[in-house]
Amino acid sequence: MAGGEATAVAGDHPIAIPLRLLHEVSQISTAGFCGKFKKDCTDLARRVTLLAHLFDELKDSNTLLGSSSSSFNSCFSDLSVALQAAKQLLLAANELDPKIHSDVAVKKINFRFQCITWKLEKALGNFPYDHFDISEEVQEQVELVRAQLRRATEKYGGPVKSNLLSRASSQPLDKEIDLLHSGNSGIGTLHIENIGNIDHEVRPKVGRVPRGSVRNGSYCSQIVQESERIGNSSKLSEVGDLEISGEDDSPFKSHEESKKSNCPVTPTEFICPISLELMRDPVIVAATGQTYERSYIQQWIDGGHTTCPKTQQQLHNLTLTPNYALKNLISDWCAKNNILQPTVFANGKIKKSDGSFRYVIGEIGAMEVLVRKLSSRSVEDCRAAVAEIRSLSKRSTDNRILIAEAGAIPVLVKLLTSEDGQIQENAVTAVLNLSIFDDNKRIIMLADAIPSIVQVLRAGSMEAKENAAATIFSLSLGDENKILIGASGAIPALIDLLLTGNTRGKKDAASALFNLCIYQGNKGRAVRAGIIPALLGMLTDSSSCMVDEPLTILSVLANHQEAKEAIAKTSTIPVLIDLLRTGLSRSKENAAAILLSLCKRDSENLSCLCRLGAVIPLTELTKSGTERAKRKATSLLEHIRKSQQHSTRN
Repeated sequence: MAGGEATAVAGDHPIAIPLRLLHEVSQISTAGFCGKFKKDCTDLARRVTLLAHLFDELKDSNTLLGSSSSSFNSCFSDLSVALQAAKQLLLAANELDPKIHSDVAVKKINFRFQCITWKLEKALGNFPYDHFDISEEVQEQVELVRAQLRRATEKYGGPVKSNLLSRASSQPLDKEIDLLHSGNSGIGTLHIENIGNIDHEVRPKVGRVPRGSVRNGSYCSQIVQESERIGNSSKLSEVGDLEISGEDDSPFKSHEESKKSNCPVTPTEFICPISLELMRDPVIVAATGQTYERSYIQQWIDGGHTTCPKTQQQLHNLTLTPNYALKNLISDWCAKNNILQPTVFANGKIKKSDGSFRYVIGEIGAMEVLVRKLSSRSVEDCRAAVAEIRSLSKRSTDNRILIAEAGAIPVLVKLLTSEDGQIQENAVTAVLNLSIFDDNKRIIMLADAIPSIVQVLRAGSMEAKENAAATIFSLSLGDENKILIGASGAIPALIDLLLTGNTRGKKDAASALFNLCIYQGNKGRAVRAGIIPALLGMLTDSSSCMVDEPLTILSVLANHQEAKEAIAKTSTIPVLIDLLRTGLSRSKENAAAILLSLCKRDSENLSCLCRLGAVIPLTELTKSGTERAKRKATSLLEHIRKSQQHSTRN
């Protein structure tokens, strides 16, 4: 967001404060982050700056200028408090140096990330979007940000829950969060006040063992659990005993209950030295005997590294051997401590949909033999193995799990760039089949598969291109994957397939492009890559059997400024009006939705609509269209009416 945007709003405008805070967070983010919390700061700043389009629409909203109710003021106040908290946290976390500050200070910062992420998601969830005429596309983007914030909150330990939240919900957020005091980079006593009318304070006592006092309950166990997840070196005793005083109806565990539950500390040997997460597929590096999570060590090796990450010894042998003994120990530990196991496969058994287990030791052994053949120097052996894996991965979810457990995904990703067309085609189809199982999506992304998939999309056979596009669609179902895929160069390659592919290829490309363009940052990429002329060509091609697909993509793009300009240049509006008259019900609905996005706050497009006779088919649509079509047509006619009244007065 440009520097002038923050100052373009009058100081008494309700949006002035949150807009200024958004601009300041953007400036902090531009300077970059470093240190222990680099990723946390980067993620939080990115999620905040993604709200720029929401504030742009709020800034132009006439409803906003005319509203003065306490509920409206409260929602802006809550959002401002959350953004101010996020800004201060970014500054404090970026300046924290674990070498200088204690483990307690690190835990405090981590807990602040948990609380502020939760509060920001709560503020966005309470926002009255319908009252401010916020476009559907921007609302979808805000929902994407909220989904990311919810996942981040879970990562930090879950929402700060209370059975008193219903009473607290009437209080503004500035009564719920009292940030770390300023000075010393905010690294001091942590006060989280009035979270559901619960005061929570963690402060060090004199001596080496920190001591906390909590009124009305304890949330300390979550702090310890999260610090253990990140550092894996702290002990429960480092937080010390808790003095508890409060009411019997506290939603938090009492001290005695906390001691009984004895929050489990993940054993260090269960943690991957690279990811610092509980391992799901531990493998031993033959050269050094060290154990890592398979996908992370494979990514390390594929990146050209020739040393062991932990010991720095040279890796003269790159063989990775499954550590079944450790995997069984992890499984037993998870079961004993009632922790969700990191995989549905453990102890040679696979969990079935009905909750029962079946033994698959023989099957996993056969899968591992197949995976080894994928690396065979014999082209024929490799062809046979990848064809078999393609076939097996198509048959069942269990096979998809077992193939991934056998370590096939990183090897298949390597085969995507094979010069043998048959191997490449089967490899990309196998990756597509494996991606259907959600847990495998993460492994595929960690294996850095996207650049290779894009290469197939550009230069593979037509079948390989189709399946590469379908794979991108499958992977892009994850919100954060949309960003990574969009930055990989996939969009121009998908548009090319949209133009040159057969019917199936075009449909796969259209599905992937629609999904990617839900993310606001990808819309500009798509427009600059020429998506608007490509979609218009599909709409005007009498031999094309695809109308709904280009209309659906246009409906996602239509609120983007670059897209609106491109649509105007390509004379798409007359085509859309024709569809209002002659299209099927779904086509009419999408055409009305696109026209509404194009004509909001755009008098020129509204005038064009009137000149081309859109009023009659729109009026008809208000009577006979789908419910969504009726809403869009009614709103569009209202915009036309107001525009005509304005012209008459002038």
